Amino acid sequence: MERLQKVIASRGLTSRRKAEELIKNGLVYVNGQKVTELGTKVNLDADIIVDGKHLESKPKEYYLLNKPRGVICSLKDEKNRKIITDLIATEARIYPVGRLDYDTTGLIILTNDGNLTNKLTHPSYEVEKTYIAKLNKIFTVDDLYKLKEGIKVDGRMVRPKRLKIKATDKQKNTSIVEITIIEGRNHIVKNIFKTLGYEVTKLSRISYDFLTLGHLKSGEYRKLSEQEVKKLLKKSS
Repeated sequence: MERLQKVIASRGLTSRRKAEELIKNGLVYVNGQKVTELGTKVNLDADIIVDGKHLESKPKEYYLLNKPRGVICSLKDEKNRKIITDLIATEARIYPVGRLDYDTTGLIILTNDGNLTNKLTHPSYEVEKTYIAKLNKIFTVDDLYKLKEGIKVDGRMVRPKRLKIKATDKQKNTSIVEITIIEGRNHIVKNIFKTLGYEVTKLSRISYDFLTLGHLKSGEYRKLSEQEVKKLLKKSS
């Protein structure tokens, strides 16, 4: 079940906000019944008619992209910067599952499957995400153990699932750290290290749950296999 306005938007007719207006104006029918109450939940395969137009359920598409630096994880941008959906050749109205910052690179999933998106981004799913972070100074062993024990970031405890120092350059006074977390808050990796007094100068996500980038170069993408989609749905059920 999903909110009606989200289902309408996912089928590519209009935005969620415009869909809400259509519902309030009595122009939406679900399985033959008029629906005017916002927040009404319907089955994802429900028969929906909007202003006399029957909305076909769109075929589901799933992509894994190696996001380049300087791309926005949004469906539009007021500054006319490149958006993430520009990188994938499809007519489907896909959107990213979660976000990566403008200057962050790496693995991100895009789909038009609202059901899967909701499950993967819900806190109870606790999807593991692994990042490689380059820091502006040497990451000390003391801070390594402090972070492993857990620290407060914006008032909430964060404890990485895994953490290790990949490399240290004493001449350049930098470190490269691999960190696996289940947190989904915006800028969370940068804020973790900021709390300990470090600046993340480069950040890349290298895995999302069981998915990895493989041989995908920056800007390249591939479709998820049927088996991969089933595995994601099974783990999030």
